[in-house]
Amino acid sequence: MEKENKQVFTTLLWDVDGTLLDFNYSMRHSLRRCFRSIGRPLTEEMIEGYGRINDSYWKKLELGEITRKELLSARFRDFFAEYGLSGIDEEAFRKEYETGLGNTYAFLDDALTIVKSLQGHYRQYVVTNGVTAIQENKLKLSGLSEVMDGIFISEAVGSDKPSRTFFDCCLEQLEERDRGRILIIGDSMTSDILGGIQAGIRTCWYNPGKKKPAYVYRADYEISVLQQIYEVLQIFV
Repeated sequence: MEKENKQVFTTLLWDVDGTLLDFNYSMRHSLRRCFRSIGRPLTEEMIEGYGRINDSYWKKLELGEITRKELLSARFRDFFAEYGLSGIDEEAFRKEYETGLGNTYAFLDDALTIVKSLQGHYRQYVVTNGVTAIQENKLKLSGLSEVMDGIFISEAVGSDKPSRTFFDCCLEQLEERDRGRILIIGDSMTSDILGGIQAGIRTCWYNPGKKKPAYVYRADYEISVLQQIYEVLQIFV
């Protein structure tokens, strides 16, 4: 790996779900497992409906409108109500679903190879919203925990992206003190990019769907495949 003489960034903050790992793959696998356990049919429409409900609750969490505890229970309550699913033990279903999420993973864009190639050249950290047990298990199974210099999970930190509290807590523990030399890479404009902007660090929006930005703020960089991070970092491989 060759780099230009001047290395702009020393530290990379990676989002996990939707950036390094395919959350939709894990979600689908876990939902199917849960429905097999209760002996109920699960359609593609229902999977997409759950995804929509789940996304809406995570957005509310990012805005500080609900707590994580409320999110974890309300998403299934709404999902079951929308599709007329009754007689299900919601707590048991939730626990099995979360176990499935933590035990299932799939990489996006050969993510493990990419972060491994950057190891030793940059300090790399995970910054993720989520349940500690789920994220830690998934990161361990995938091998990402062995590559990263540190892992910051919102439940353990005590606040969620994009809050300043979350980012200040994380940045205080980094060796790099110059925030201009820290780059966050993530797929969420409202979580990763907004959080990075508010924290005064540089931002890279992972936008595989090449969506048009719908917000007044913009990322410093935009990539549609993770391999383009080499261009952002001015690395030639």
